[in-house]
Amino acid sequence: MRLRPEVSSGLCVLHGAGPLRLIIGLAAVVTCLAADPAAIHRLDGSRISITEAGDFSRTTLAATHVTGAQIAVLDRGRLIWSAAFGHRRLDPPLPMDRETTTWAASITKSVFSTYVMQLVERGEFNLDTPIAKQLPQPLDTYDAYRETASELVKDPAWPLVTPRILLAHTSGLLNFAILEPDKKMHLHFKPGTQFNYSGEGINLVQFVIEQQKHQLLDQLMEQALFTPLGMTRTGIIYRKDFESNVADRYDSAERFRSQTRRFPARGAGSMTTSADDLARFASALFAGNILKPATRKTMLKPFIQLRTLHQFPLKPDEAPGTEGAVTGLAYGVGWGLLTHTRFGPAFFKEGHGDGAQNYMICFERRQACMILLTNSDNGELAFRPILEKILGDTVTPWEWEGYTPEYIDQSRKLQ
Repeated sequence: MRLRPEVSSGLCVLHGAGPLRLIIGLAAVVTCLAADPAAIHRLDGSRISITEAGDFSRTTLAATHVTGAQIAVLDRGRLIWSAAFGHRRLDPPLPMDRETTTWAASITKSVFSTYVMQLVERGEFNLDTPIAKQLPQPLDTYDAYRETASELVKDPAWPLVTPRILLAHTSGLLNFAILEPDKKMHLHFKPGTQFNYSGEGINLVQFVIEQQKHQLLDQLMEQALFTPLGMTRTGIIYRKDFESNVADRYDSAERFRSQTRRFPARGAGSMTTSADDLARFASALFAGNILKPATRKTMLKPFIQLRTLHQFPLKPDEAPGTEGAVTGLAYGVGWGLLTHTRFGPAFFKEGHGDGAQNYMICFERRQACMILLTNSDNGELAFRPILEKILGDTVTPWEWEGYTPEYIDQSRKLQ
């Protein structure tokens, strides 16, 4: 299938006086407006003016000490508002703008899973053939897994692990093998029966595809998605052409953490991107320019229902939560799902890394999305007020996501 970039026909307006290089601090640098230049239509049909949306975002980000942020809103599958706030770098002070590439962290997983579904659609990859059968030799005989998979391949449940199970985070693997006492991969329950978030599982699917395609993931996804969609600020690995406008990352006290230069390619979380590029991706996904509607439906079909209090429990014996039942919280192929809300079904993905807190949610009925990317450990503190005020999203499972001040405070104490 040929992909074409989704181009907004909206008007782009520069705010503030003087050259762009002088516009720093927590101010919206650029705003992109579509058909209605005055307002954003919330999910419930009410409206918020572009000015109010920008002012509210600026105030909220400042109050929560978010160093820099990008926000994009889609409606009816089209980009209607996009803005950048704050700094991409503090020393010297440089503004975040809409072209700044930021670390997407685990939003990578969902974009990677969408690429996997392209292969499935073309008959080039099977979601339900066990991993052990898709490799020509045992996993632990490959250099990349010689140490970590030596116990995994001995497990009688290993032949049950399929790409679909891995992409739905139900394999039984921990997030990463390094978290295991022996630093090796283990299955902690029968594959396909429980949810346990695992970046290790996503990277395993990547490994199988790279073996089959004889190409690295950064090349494969550049050819399949980023170039055809005009996602010029996106890469699975850091590229030299990002150098002039890339976001550094900052901790909760706004102290420098790291530059954003992700190597090697990892389907679980190495992608850098911009909110505008993710808007192009979402717009093309809704338009059927990435996947056929039937394939997208397969990707967003619930594989497992979720009833836990938190996605990442603060303690092993946490009681179940109520948000899952209320929203129809589930997981499909690489995407979190809300299967029954008053706004219709939605798919979402968060990105959580050192100095990078991100969230993306899309409602299928309205083809409405909000994308929030930050270069700050404080980013998640701003998500709920901004999503509720601007998009009218009152259904994201805030507690399950850990987007409450109490959860964030407790999780920081455990680190």
